[in-house]
Parts: sequence; structure tokens; C-alpha cells
Amino acid sequence: MKRLKKQAFTLIELLVVIAIIAILAGLLLPALAKAKTTAQGITCMNSNNQLTMAWRFYADEHDGRLVASGRWPVAPEWIGGNWLDKNNLRKSDNWDVDLWIKGISRPSGRKVPGRGNLLYPYVGNSTEIFNCPADNSVGINNKGQTVPRLRSRSINNWVGGPTWSNSGTGYRVYLKDTDMNDPGPSNTFVMLDEREDSINDGYFVVDMAGWPNGSQRMVDFPASYHNRAAGFSFADGHAEIHKWLDKRTYPQINKGNMQLNVAMYNSPDVYWMMEKSTRKIGSR
Repeated sequence: MKRLKKQAFTLIELLVVIAIIAILAGLLLPALAKAKTTAQGITCMNSNNQLTMAWRFYADEHDGRLVASGRWPVAPEWIGGNWLDKNNLRKSDNWDVDLWIKGISRPSGRKVPGRGNLLYPYVGNSTEIFNCPADNSVGINNKGQTVPRLRSRSINNWVGGPTWSNSGTGYRVYLKDTDMNDPGPSNTFVMLDEREDSINDGYFVVDMAGWPNGSQRMVDFPASYHNRAAGFSFADGHAEIHKWLDKRTYPQINKGNMQLNVAMYNSPDVYWMMEKSTRKIGSR
């Protein structure tokens, strides 16, 4: 009985197979990347929704007083003094979740006065919720390990204060939930994703100088983690991913901290944030 000879692939056949695999990979990989981006955007919006609910719960338990976005003029601020610093990744503010989110010291487990995130008890004791899933920035802990940074979010400086010395005069700082009648809860953003090389303290400054004619400056820079878009939450509880239109809004990421408070005239992106921030005192 004759045995059939097993024939190996010829070089041409092998090249055809490799070419087909390369074509399929070229078709599938962009789709997978898009699916990942979409999933991260959905997770980001869900987190922003939950954080806004926590922000509302805090106000409900404090006679309508909004949690302070910064130290001045009201205290304590929502992040308990946390100050992220990309120039010094080993700084505990970048990575110490126990101290800066939970407000406890290790190994003792004791509460540290003035530390900890004030919204932490209202989010089911979740620590990941303060980070955008698309933010890949890191810190270096005291064991020399590279770990995710503990926060991507900041609060609008007009919501809970403080005003910033150059952010426009005569505009409302909303300190109580009943203050937010113009532009109204559905048009006033509370939290946003801030760029990893811009984020430092807990509040995000929107410069109102020039309103309503146009923008003049970008003080802090929003993130563009979602395909040149950032996650926002609003005072009525809804969240959205907003796409940026101006290339000046998303310059290349720096290895350290970026230059903040720069001139940015007639930017549609700054104007959009101005529109969603506050209004002149006495406007309504």
C-alpha cells in the first residue's frame, strides 16, 4: 500500500497566508481600538455620573452647601490638600490612595485630620472612581513601584469656590445648590478630566475674562483622553464626553508639568467651558 506524501507549504502559499493575516489584522485592530475607546468613554461617563451623585449627597447632608473645590475662601476642600505634581512622581500626592483618598495613615490605619477625599464616603468607598480609565499617568510609590496616579478629576472653580485672582471679576461663585439658577444645573459643569501635566490642586480654573465676546486665556487644560475629547459631569447629574475643536487645547503631553495660564484668544473650546461655568452677578 502506497503512503501519501505530506506536502509542505510552498513559499508562495506561505506568503499568501501571511498577507491574508496582515490584512485581517489591519482591519480588526482599528475596530478593537475603537471599541476600547468607546468602552473607556462609557466607563468615564458612569464614573462622572456617580461622582456627581456623591457631590449632590454631600450638599444634601450639609444644608445645601457645596463641597469646596479649593481651600479659599471655604474649607475643607474636597481633596484634603492633595496636590499632584508630574515633576516629582515619587511625591505621595500622586500615588498614596490611603492618605489622599481614604484619609488614613499606614500602617496604623488611623484617620489623618484634614486629609482624605470628602466624596469618598459617598461613592461606596471606591478609589478607582476618581480616575478616568483612559488616563495612563503614573506615580512611583515608596517601594519604587510604578502605580496609577490616584486622580484625574478636578472641580470647576466657580462651583464651590474659590475664585482665581485673574479669572474675571464680577462673576458668581456657587456656594450653595440654590445659587445655581444661571446658566442652570444642566448647563453648569461640576467635574471634568484634567490633563495629566496640568492637574495639580482640586479645582479647574475657567477664565471668564472676555465673556460673552470671546476667550482670552486658558488657565488650566482639560484632558483629551477620549480621542481629543474629555469627560464632564453637570450639576443636574448628567455626564457627557465633549470633543475639542481647537488644536491649542490638546498640545503634546509633557514629561513634566506644562505651562499653564497662557493666552488663547477666540478659542471655541475655552468659550464652551465659559458658557458652562458661571454668569455675571445680577444677571438673573
